[in-house]
Amino acid sequence: MDQTKQEEEYGYDLFPERKPGEHKKTSIAESLFTFNHKCQVMLQFAVETSEYQLFSLFLSGCSKVFKDRHFSCEDCDGTVSGGFDAASSQIVLCQNNIHQQSHMNRVVTHELIHAFDHCRAHVDWFNNFRHLACSEIRAANLSGDCSFTNEVARFNFGLKRHHQECVRGRALRSILAVRKISRAEAEKIVDEVFDSCFNDHAPFGRIPHSKRDAKFAYRDYMNRDRYYANL
Repeated sequence: MDQTKQEEEYGYDLFPERKPGEHKKTSIAESLFTFNHKCQVMLQFAVETSEYQLFSLFLSGCSKVFKDRHFSCEDCDGTVSGGFDAASSQIVLCQNNIHQQSHMNRVVTHELIHAFDHCRAHVDWFNNFRHLACSEIRAANLSGDCSFTNEVARFNFGLKRHHQECVRGRALRSILAVRKISRAEAEKIVDEVFDSCFNDHAPFGRIPHSKRDAKFAYRDYMNRDRYYANL
């Protein structure tokens, strides 16, 4: 397949610094006063204050997370905030599009769920749209993307099954952003896997509604075998 066509079909065109020969080494002075410096500071804060998220996701037979190895702050297309590069097992944080700490925290968690799925489920990101859809559903569901606070901030209101519809919509948009398929085809794929993937809450055990809740949810999930053994 032509390299340019492949980049477009797999979404790499949204992350220009992922292209061979495009990486630009910045000076110390540049890094101190740019989006990259701000991104690095917010990432460090996310790591320090959300340590349970970073490491718990990788305890189930996956490798430890190292900030300098597994995260990269880069300029991206204006339509995306982050991405998981399966080829390098690296999370891309879009330094030109992430401007608030709360946004950084959500993106880090969202992409770590993709990384967790990559390790746990051996996702075929490039050839199996159902795999991609499932991971996007899980990431939208468990990262806080569809929390009540965020939905109110977006002026999205609803009562009946609003959370599910938010997850479905964000997963659909994520798929359409990185794969060249029709909306109808993407909707069909999301619908086919939605129920099973929406109800897969690993490694938290349930949908976390806050940082504190996520920590306790993960602890309960890891202790589930101990509980059932005592029944």
